[in-house]
Amino acid sequence: MPRPFKFLADGRAVGTGRELAERARRAEAMGFSQLCIPDHLIDQLAPVAAMATIAAATTKLRIGAFVFNNDLRHPAVLAQDLASLDVLSEGRLDVALGAGWNKPEYDEIGLAFDPVATRVDRLEEAISVFKGLFADGPFSFEGRFYTIRERDGQPKPVQKPHPPFLIGGGGRRTLSIAGREANIVGLAPRILSEQRSDPRSLTFAAAEEKMGWVREAAGERFDDLEFNIYPSTWPVTVTDDARAEARKVIDYLRGRAAVDLTEDEVLDSPHLFIGSIDGLVEKFEGLRERLGISSIMVGEIDELAPVVERLAGH
Repeated sequence: MPRPFKFLADGRAVGTGRELAERARRAEAMGFSQLCIPDHLIDQLAPVAAMATIAAATTKLRIGAFVFNNDLRHPAVLAQDLASLDVLSEGRLDVALGAGWNKPEYDEIGLAFDPVATRVDRLEEAISVFKGLFADGPFSFEGRFYTIRERDGQPKPVQKPHPPFLIGGGGRRTLSIAGREANIVGLAPRILSEQRSDPRSLTFAAAEEKMGWVREAAGERFDDLEFNIYPSTWPVTVTDDARAEARKVIDYLRGRAAVDLTEDEVLDSPHLFIGSIDGLVEKFEGLRERLGISSIMVGEIDELAPVVERLAGH
């Protein structure tokens, strides 16, 4: 049996607590599984405070970041925040983590933007710290980046042995870590050195390759993993002329990298949400059948509401 579809929406818009609470209740009523807050130093609500507001306003909606930049906080500090959120929400937290990618944010606050291998090494250590502090009893860890000495993390999360971990990335190393450590694997495009997505990494063929990396790393636990995708590079576009929109995407990508995708590659991409409502319903059903993808971040609540209404929970 395929996993039922879960849809996530973006709740970053700056507003009052009342406005965010109303948006969260509406997302819950529409069938969304989670209202997420990105983790960027831009004009948006900070994730921890927003997640607490969402939890207080709802009864079923899960909460999470999409995704926490590991470099912006010490994992022992964030672990306490997240365990508190799991307690406050009565077990509705997902712990979503990434290695960080947006260099301008690092530059603005004087934070060293280390090579990708270093950032991924640090993420791997942080995952160990989170899981150790979420577990019962004192925890010690001696790594290259973090040292924990006999710390019994408090409070403990409601979900045991810990809340679900979503680890996302586009490179083999990060996805291999996700295969070993995550409950939910987020498939992302690879980021080029200029902070741009690699066009070939947007394709269905690239997603198949990434799934292979995860399968190799996960071994026997592969069948227990959930897979997530999200729109990238181009806005979600509901249109009856998908091929015309695909040509616009091709022209845009051609100006950013010396790579041409075909119209079919654009329309088949797990990261480019272009088509009619019927077409997008068919696309998501196909991605679940062919790749096992059942968790989908759709962006703003209203952008693909008819798709969510038809597929959520099915």
